[in-house]
Amino acid sequence: MNYTQLKEQIQNYVESSFTDAQLDTFIQNAEERIYNSVQLPALRKNVTGTISPLNKYLACPDDFLAVFSIAVIDENGDYSYLLNKDVNFIRESYPSSSYYGKPRYYALFGPRSDNFDELTFILGPTPDTTYTAELHYFFYPPSITTAGTSWLGDNFESVLLYGSILEAYTYLKGEADIMANYRQRYDEAMMLLIQLGDGKEKQDAYRSGSARVQVTR
Repeated sequence: MNYTQLKEQIQNYVESSFTDAQLDTFIQNAEERIYNSVQLPALRKNVTGTISPLNKYLACPDDFLAVFSIAVIDENGDYSYLLNKDVNFIRESYPSSSYYGKPRYYALFGPRSDNFDELTFILGPTPDTTYTAELHYFFYPPSITTAGTSWLGDNFESVLLYGSILEAYTYLKGEADIMANYRQRYDEAMMLLIQLGDGKEKQDAYRSGSARVQVTR
């Protein structure tokens, strides 16, 4: 389902006309709710950057939402995954910035000095030399309202459709029984998406065994 088809479906279901700006708001609100309800591999990115020596701060990417993992790669290409701690732990463990070594911990420190809308990591201890950082992180992908298509629209259109319909029908202050029906359909679609993102995509038959349904006689 592409953007044009989604807009048509929303208006057909609720039997009302909306401006494109209103439809965009409904769809974007639905996308935000969905993306914060399930961890999909399609919502992850992988980037590498340079950890500068004697600098314990590392900038987050502009589209950063949450950490999946951070690894430090040394000159031999060996990976060391950092442990997530809070800022207080790092400050207490390494009270002076002159505690140098290979970073072992990280925490979300606060806004970047060059962009207060974005965040910065603090590392502990302070890097003693140049390292490569590999960051896996969650992000908001481009909305179907701007890209025309999206992973959700191509692979799980039901949850996007019913999420958007809920937003539109809430705006119209629709009847409670119809609203409850739309919410039920949305919840059912979300359960299937969660089973995919938090279940099927994080296991395989070798380790978890094949899915089975108990047979009763």
